[in-house]
Amino acid sequence: MAKSHSDLAEVFPSQPIDRLTAPLTRFLHIESAAGFVLLACTFLALVAANSSMADGYLEFWKTPVGLELGSVRIVHSLKHWVNDALMAIFFFVIGLEVKREIVLGELRDLRRAALPIAGALGGMVAPAAVYLAMQYGQPAARGWGIPMATDIAFVVGCMAILGPRVPHGLRVMLLSLAIADDIGAILVIAVGYTESLQFGWLAAGAVLLGLVWLCAALGVRHLLVYFVLGAFVWFSFHESGVHATIAGVILGLMTPARSYLDKSRFQRVLQATSDLLTGEGWHTAAHAAERVRSVRVAARETISPLEYLESTLHPWVSFGIMPLFALANAGVPFELADLTAPVAVAVAAGLVIGKPAGILLASWLAVMVGMAKLPQGVTWGMVLAGGCLAGIGFTMALFIAGLALQGEALTTAKIGVLGGSALSAVLGMSLLRLQPQPPSQPSASQPAS
Repeated sequence: MAKSHSDLAEVFPSQPIDRLTAPLTRFLHIESAAGFVLLACTFLALVAANSSMADGYLEFWKTPVGLELGSVRIVHSLKHWVNDALMAIFFFVIGLEVKREIVLGELRDLRRAALPIAGALGGMVAPAAVYLAMQYGQPAARGWGIPMATDIAFVVGCMAILGPRVPHGLRVMLLSLAIADDIGAILVIAVGYTESLQFGWLAAGAVLLGLVWLCAALGVRHLLVYFVLGAFVWFSFHESGVHATIAGVILGLMTPARSYLDKSRFQRVLQATSDLLTGEGWHTAAHAAERVRSVRVAARETISPLEYLESTLHPWVSFGIMPLFALANAGVPFELADLTAPVAVAVAAGLVIGKPAGILLASWLAVMVGMAKLPQGVTWGMVLAGGCLAGIGFTMALFIAGLALQGEALTTAKIGVLGGSALSAVLGMSLLRLQPQPPSQPSASQPAS
C-alpha cells in the first residue's frame, strides 16, 4: 500500500521548529484560507485609507524603488512594482492554471467544457453591456472591462463556508467558469487596454520567447535559465506598451504539462540507490553525494514543470502577492455619497446584475440548443446563485480599473468593485442557502488561483 504524505513525514526526525511551522503549513494548504487573508488585507487597506494614517499610507505606496546602472535607470513607485512585476507572477500562475485545465482538466473535453465556457462568455458580455449602457458617451466608458472577471479566491472561500450546500457539479462548473473567465480577462487587458506599441521592444520580447521555446526543445531543465529569460521577457513587454503581466500569461502557457521522467524510470533510480545504500559504494562520500543529487533531480522530474511550479508558487501568490495587491490598491478614501457616483453604480450593476444574468442566460441557451447539459444535482436556481458568486470581481476588477481609469473615476470605480463584490457574495450565499441541500457526496479537490 502506498504511503500517504503524513506517513512519509514520519520518516524524518521531528524538530522543535516543526511545532511552529506545521500549523502554518496546514493553513497555507487550505485553499479557502486565501480568500480570508485577502479579505483581511482589503479591510486593513480601507481602514488605513480612511483614518488619520491616510496620508502616510497613500504616500508609502508612492515610494520610488529601483536601480541605476550607469545610464540605465529603472525606478518606479512601490505600487507600480506590485501591479506590474509581482502581478506578472500572479498572471503566470493563471497561465499555468489555464493550460492545466485545457490539457488535463475540465476544459480539455469540449462537451464538458461547453457549459462553463458559455457561462463565462455570457458573464463577460452582459456586465460590460450593463456598464456601457450606464456610461455611454462618458469619459469613464473606457472602464467597460472592469466588471467582467471573477475572483476565484473569494468564490472558493464562499463555497467553503457553505460546505455541502454547494453540490460538486456546481463547484466544478464555477471553478471552470472562472478559468475561462480569466482567459477572457487576459484578452481584454491585451487588446482593450494597450494604447501604444514600441515594436522594437515587442520584437525583442518575441525573440526571447523563442529562446524559451528553444531551451525547452533542447531539453534544458534548470529553472534558473527560464527565470532569467522570463525576467528579460517581462522587461521587454514592460517597455513595449503591452502590459507586462501578459508576459507572465504567455510563459505560463508555454510551461510543459508533461513530466520528463515516467514512474518506471524513477523506480530504476530508486532501485539503483537502494543497491548502493546496502553495498559498499555508499561509504564513498563522492558517490553518496552524487547519488543524493541524482535522486533529488529524478524525484523532481517525475512531475511536470507545470504541476511543480503551480504547487510551489500558489502559496506565495495566494498569501503574499494577492494580499499585497489588495493593500496597495483597495485602500480608497471615500464618503458614503461616493457609493452613488455614476461610475460606482455602473460597476456594481455590472457585477451584481450583469454577471448572474449573463451566466444564467448563456448557460440556459447552451442547454436548450443541446451544446451542454446541467451537471448532476445542479438546478437553475443554483446556477443563478453561482452566477451571483461569480459577481465577486475584486482582484482582476481592481487591476483592470487601474489600467482603464484615473483620478476620481478610478476611485469611484474601486468603490463600485468593493461594494458590488460584497453584495454579490451576500446574494450568492443567501440564494444557495435557500436551495434544497444536495445529497452528501465525496469531497473533491479544488483547483486554486
